[in-house]
Amino acid sequence: MHTTPAIWFPTIRCGTGTDVFTERLAEGLRGRGIRCEITWLPHRAEYAPWTVPIPKPPPGANVVHINSWLPARFVPRHLPLVVTVHHSVHDPSLLPYKNLPRRLYHARWIRPIEAENIHRAASVTAVSHYVAAEIERLFGHRQTTVIHNGIDTESTFTPGPPRARPHHPFRLLYVGNWKPLKGVDLLEPILTRLGADFELCYTADRAGVHHHYPLPPNSRCLGRLDREGLVKAYREADALLFPTRSEGFGLTAAEAMACGLPVIASGVSSLPEIVEDGMTGYLCPVDDVACFVESARHLQSDKRLWENMRQIARRRAVSKFDHRSQIERYQTLYQTLLA
Repeated sequence: MHTTPAIWFPTIRCGTGTDVFTERLAEGLRGRGIRCEITWLPHRAEYAPWTVPIPKPPPGANVVHINSWLPARFVPRHLPLVVTVHHSVHDPSLLPYKNLPRRLYHARWIRPIEAENIHRAASVTAVSHYVAAEIERLFGHRQTTVIHNGIDTESTFTPGPPRARPHHPFRLLYVGNWKPLKGVDLLEPILTRLGADFELCYTADRAGVHHHYPLPPNSRCLGRLDREGLVKAYREADALLFPTRSEGFGLTAAEAMACGLPVIASGVSSLPEIVEDGMTGYLCPVDDVACFVESARHLQSDKRLWENMRQIARRRAVSKFDHRSQIERYQTLYQTLLA
């Protein structure tokens, strides 16, 4: 008998891309006539779950879909479980960017939670092949389904009016949190070497922070942006500067490309799955300031190259990361579980 999916998302609100993932997926599923309900839990549910009451699934829910970090206390055992893994904080390459308390927290608290959820899951999904490989390495799970995060490339993340040439100064954009893992400490040396022919526009993070690292005069803060402001920033920039040291997916890069923006990023973790080196932007070795500088100058000095990359970036985002494909694949997964 065919059963229509009714999805429950018990989710910890933490102000990161995982919130965006849940909100956009639920919105897209509802647009296909699928019942969805998100139950937002406070952030302390992650590290002090015993202080948060256990929510009940909404009436009629027949699939529960969680982030891999959700403590087992909040996961009902009588419903098919879908677990999505958004990143691998256990990658050894991240150790230099963690203090001792965070290392212990990830190793002694988060990893056992993820292991239990993955073991119990009827289906495990990962947002990138990089994350799927980490799941196999860490937990021995080989049946992970890779479903890239999707973005609305039709009505939201779209290019602005055509431009014949980039701005002068050439306008770079940084979008993201202000943490060493994101490579924000590299922005100052990159912009200093680039000089007055370049400028950096950058966003404040979810806490409104943007001043922990010194920046040269050719930099200006755009503040904390809503979705409309973010799209406007993408459209008005000439290239995305993304010196991150690790990404589970790289939503910012995909959004920028959908808006017709070449991406200059680190060629690490999941980024090669998004950015085609030399086609939709440039991939640089981690921490290689000289490569980021050279890539930006190359784009700035060749108007035809810049325009070609804009067009190819847009086409790749539409063909690979449109949210309709993501939503359809999750709908099929839910229906398969219920069959």
